[in-house]
Amino acid sequence: MSAIPLLHDHLWAAAASTPDKIALVCGDHRVSYRDLASRATAFAATLVELGVTRGDRVVVFGDNTVETVVAFWGTLAANAVVSIVNPLTKTDKLAYLLNDCRARVLVSDAHLQRVFAPALAQTPHVAAVIASGEVGELPIRHVRWRDATAATGGLPRRACIDIDLASIIYTSGSTGEPKGVMLTHRNMLTACASISEYLRIASDEVILGVLPLAFDYGLYQMIMAFAAGARLVLERSFAFPPQVLKKVVDEKVTGFPGVPTIFAVLAGMTTLGQYDFSALRYVTNTAAALPVKHITMLRTLFPAARIYSMYGLTECKRCTYLPPEDIDRKPESVGIAIPNTELWLVDEQDQRLGPNQVGQLVIRGATVMKGYWEKPEATAKKLRPGPLPGEQVLYTGDLCRLDDEGYLYFVGRMDDIIKSRGEKVAPKEVEAAIVNIAGVREAAVIGIPDELLGQAVKAFVVLDPGVTLDAKAIQHGCQATLENFMVPKVIEIVSELPRTTTGKIKKTGLS
Repeated sequence: MSAIPLLHDHLWAAAASTPDKIALVCGDHRVSYRDLASRATAFAATLVELGVTRGDRVVVFGDNTVETVVAFWGTLAANAVVSIVNPLTKTDKLAYLLNDCRARVLVSDAHLQRVFAPALAQTPHVAAVIASGEVGELPIRHVRWRDATAATGGLPRRACIDIDLASIIYTSGSTGEPKGVMLTHRNMLTACASISEYLRIASDEVILGVLPLAFDYGLYQMIMAFAAGARLVLERSFAFPPQVLKKVVDEKVTGFPGVPTIFAVLAGMTTLGQYDFSALRYVTNTAAALPVKHITMLRTLFPAARIYSMYGLTECKRCTYLPPEDIDRKPESVGIAIPNTELWLVDEQDQRLGPNQVGQLVIRGATVMKGYWEKPEATAKKLRPGPLPGEQVLYTGDLCRLDDEGYLYFVGRMDDIIKSRGEKVAPKEVEAAIVNIAGVREAAVIGIPDELLGQAVKAFVVLDPGVTLDAKAIQHGCQATLENFMVPKVIEIVSELPRTTTGKIKKTGLS
């Protein structure tokens, strides 16, 4: 093994030191580090036999399964670039992604053939498909999964260095054409090390993975688990909460990564008292700060666990985290810069701002992406010259403020800001106020055209089961915490909110 590590070295190092330890629990499968590394080695050899060379792209179109995990690590070991695509992706979008990155090989499953087969007809680049299950006739070479993981010959010759691409992670495309975020081995190794440091990830962790591996937050749960030689408990989703929570108890899960949607579901459950969560050590959330009522709920549900509010974006993985000891005194903050990262705010003239001023967040560090795949104009908007000659830093497009102690507060996306009555309204601030009203489960806020106001604030609100609230009651609740111009003029009670394939609220589906 080279003295300079690559991302996939984590798996083989764990297999060498603790070969019989269970690395992955997925459904009824319990896979040891030795077995996982063996399958990934065989998969890498198969890719080489199919003509995959250094830097070629391999798209893994699959669920949270053992096969997806093996394909991820095996692709890296073949010196190739891996891109996991959410299995909910439709045919036309899959075809776009395959063409965009000019994928050499597609990895998938028989139950997704109805989606990927017509996509293959729209791309000339894919030379072979590796698929599990009974796949029907395909117009290109098809390798059965059992054959792909039975190859012999050992690991392919190492050809990459740490500045080579490891992965392309496509943004959800909720506001436009998907962009492929290019991440090098160094980017991903640095992010893994930094996050693992402040979360205090240990080798005896049992980490829950319910978020899609196609989503960087879900993917890094696997990476951090294997980097520590820990165990990953992988579930396809959180669609059946009692089933997942039983697995949390049975496997003695210590790390619970969630998103606001999951915590909203937990808040609405009445049977949580029957579960023993005493093994849990930490709970994480990313995006905006957790609503105070969710913090209270998590404290009650997981009394021994450290609770982390975090903020980040795919282009640099993670920006900040709020140390658990600060959550009571700064519950609305997303915290401080992660280890080995620097941040600051700038105004529209690119001048640095001081405390309590709102400006665009800039991130400097080794986690910052290489750019967007073959999109130089979009890349130039995000990556700009930094303080040192020749370096580039990330202009996030997010509006934030820093307090006097240097703690960050997320205000909103620059392209989401609503201009009403001549004032700027951050949807996240309004959403947080609404969610903290008793009986509200979720909220999404947008601006709608208004002849008098320019834009009026409109809120879509999902209530907890059995709760009855009308628009006037919600407006009254908002008036207690928001300035008048921020209180929604229009409130629509809905049963659910539209979402992207990664579970984020899709505001382009609201009007």
